[in-house]
Amino acid sequence: MRSRPRTHVATLLLSAVLASAVLAVSGGSAHARTPPPSSASASGLPASVDGGAWSSGHLQGTAIDRRRGHMYFSFTDLLVKTDLAGRAIGSVTGLTGHLGDLDFNSADGRVYGSLEYKAARAFYVAIFDGSRITRMNMDARTTDVLSTVHLREVVRDYTADMNGDGVFDGDTGNTPDHRYGCSGIDGVAFGPDLNGRGGGRLTVAYGVYSNTARTDNDHQVLLQYDVRDWRKYERPLSEDALHTSGPASPAGKFFAYTGNTAYGVQNLEYDGDSGNWLMAVYKGKKAAFPNYTLYVLDGSKPARRGEVKGQPRPESGRIVSLLPRGLHHEPSGVYGYESAGQYGLVSLDDGRYYVAEAGTVDSEGTTLQTGRAVLHRWTGAVPNPFAVRGRAV
Repeated sequence: MRSRPRTHVATLLLSAVLASAVLAVSGGSAHARTPPPSSASASGLPASVDGGAWSSGHLQGTAIDRRRGHMYFSFTDLLVKTDLAGRAIGSVTGLTGHLGDLDFNSADGRVYGSLEYKAARAFYVAIFDGSRITRMNMDARTTDVLSTVHLREVVRDYTADMNGDGVFDGDTGNTPDHRYGCSGIDGVAFGPDLNGRGGGRLTVAYGVYSNTARTDNDHQVLLQYDVRDWRKYERPLSEDALHTSGPASPAGKFFAYTGNTAYGVQNLEYDGDSGNWLMAVYKGKKAAFPNYTLYVLDGSKPARRGEVKGQPRPESGRIVSLLPRGLHHEPSGVYGYESAGQYGLVSLDDGRYYVAEAGTVDSEGTTLQTGRAVLHRWTGAVPNPFAVRGRAV
């Protein structure tokens, strides 16, 4: 989800203990609003979780730790941790890169997110230890809450000199450079091997520039990694000396033919109930495609070797199939839906999802970014397959 990274602004915040009190914090200001009363049932999850209002970038993604009762919200340069009543527990600041989509890894109890430093040509998976996020405004650079792993494959595609002029054209879509139109990374999710061989993987989705003049940017590109041995790669965040510690290549690279979108997969989510993958995107602009906002990968079909369409030279790769349901655009063969999910999407693996909403509020002349996760159920209806769940059961 693209918004320009901005220099960190430290914040005034709403105390997690005294939810109605706003505390001044040395070094700057942020704000969190008091959440409305939760409508959760005694045994269920709340109908919505409020992520607060902050002087930051817009909401990028959400993740839930159901066992501990925590929700995490990515606000571009700020990570916020709340309880399920929407009370702020802690936050991580000091990020000048772009923090995108999030997912919770139940295997190690940590939160994984995409992190970009495009000017430095550096792309990372950010790994937050939620158990250490215990207070507001914890600096990502000086505390032990964050480690990072470098993704070399993304750098190779982002910096690819596709027209052979020897010039890297930088952060722009108006160029033939950037292999597959790669603009970096955004969507992240844990799920099975897309080759159908079992085993858990972290899947990282490319951002893709919107460019209607080229034909080689019509796929969503997904990288899969086995993170069980990633401790050896993890390094603290040092923005003054960005490291390159990470795997030499992904365990798998996959292509989903959807047509070009505006900045690729904003939120990626695996649904354990259906076995399918959801890719929420911003609409594309190419007239030859339907430009849906949600695409579903068919988890029952392993990736197959096939043509990566539209490339400058013939290329084959591991192709994953769209689920043949929902809206169907016959000329392109593309299936999809029209729905939200671009700002956050969490599957509860039982037909329910938290779908995030982003907005803004004015506070004494300052525009604050807001976010909340709202409980929905999957209906599969068209054009929007999600219906507001209301009270959890």
